[in-house]
Amino acid sequence: MPIDFNPHFAFNTNKHMSQKIVHSHFVADNQPVKDTFSKSITVSDSTIDSNYDGIKIDKKSFGKIQKTGEDATLYTITNKNGASVDLSTFGATITSIKVPDKNGKIIDVTQGYDNVTPYETSPVGHAGGTIGPVANKINNGEFTINGKTFELEKNKDNGKTHCHGGSEGFDVKNWKANILKDGIEFTYIKKDMEGGYPANVDAKVIYKFDNDNNLHIIYKAKSDADTLINMTNHTYFNLDGAENTAENSVYDHIVTLPNSSLITENNEIAIPTGKILKVENTPFDFKTPKKIGDVINSESDQLKIGSGFDQNYIIDNYDGKTLIKAAEVESPKTGIKLDVLTNLPGFQFYSANHLGKTTQPNGKHGSRYEKRSSFCVEPQFFPNAINTPSFNEKGILKKGEEYNREIVYSFKI
Repeated sequence: MPIDFNPHFAFNTNKHMSQKIVHSHFVADNQPVKDTFSKSITVSDSTIDSNYDGIKIDKKSFGKIQKTGEDATLYTITNKNGASVDLSTFGATITSIKVPDKNGKIIDVTQGYDNVTPYETSPVGHAGGTIGPVANKINNGEFTINGKTFELEKNKDNGKTHCHGGSEGFDVKNWKANILKDGIEFTYIKKDMEGGYPANVDAKVIYKFDNDNNLHIIYKAKSDADTLINMTNHTYFNLDGAENTAENSVYDHIVTLPNSSLITENNEIAIPTGKILKVENTPFDFKTPKKIGDVINSESDQLKIGSGFDQNYIIDNYDGKTLIKAAEVESPKTGIKLDVLTNLPGFQFYSANHLGKTTQPNGKHGSRYEKRSSFCVEPQFFPNAINTPSFNEKGILKKGEEYNREIVYSFKI
């Protein structure tokens, strides 16, 4: 549930994954960017899992943040196969994922920009960013914890809802970065009542990219008081290559959502009503593979509300610990397949229905990202769970406890 255009802006190290994922085939303002610092770190350490042997990490400038005058930094993690992930300190953002296609050609499969300025001033809606403190919508921009009601910025639906942390969410903060032996750890300290959310929160996002082209994203947080936390990633994918920016250019992508039999019903402004709907015999049924273009224009009140796919799917057999496959998406053109796995209870499947605003700047390939030129899979706690009695998990982080959830983007051919 993105805000697609906002003119005011932007692993677990377990060696063995759970049985439930074994069945998956794992594997602008054109501000000039000048490298002020560049360093290559080659990871080759006997204490590291062999999946990370030979990982290289590079660091360079990503431009200056206008609002604060700080420098944004871009890190590139490259594996021994030449596949890579680019990560910006601004928003702890994925700016690029480059993986091999069926012919061995390395191609970029994510939308984004070449420097920090468009992310800050006029981005595609949250492109690649770390969304928080709370992903998706909060009805009326308010919630109650321990009998106290907190009011947030109402930045969506003509002032009716709060969405994706508001205009000052995690994706427009400049995170501190620490280079690990096998990835990057980003940290951000959210102050009490920053953005309207209570408590001082120590948030972390850890990215690890291995030699099997698996990008692991681990979210951690600790708080000095009870608060809400529901972090996710908002990468826009086009597996034909991100240079395919034309309207409807993901229509041939084949989607399977193998572990989702249910969705949450939305009201007219895409707030869950609390009612659960079966996907069977509806356009939302991707239990078996379907092309996006074959079903996106089907007759459906829920599709009309989202102007296409923009729905929270419920993950079957969720237990909060096991990494379960949420989505499989494949490009027949390039042969690239993306599996998304998570230990969160749901995910937003979004077909980029609101891109293509005339005021959007051109992307990194030189053209504007148009409507339905990409898709997102955003694992999350259910939208507005804190205000929905029928949703069991509210996204409340208790004082002294640790938030620890994971998303895996796995690429193969």
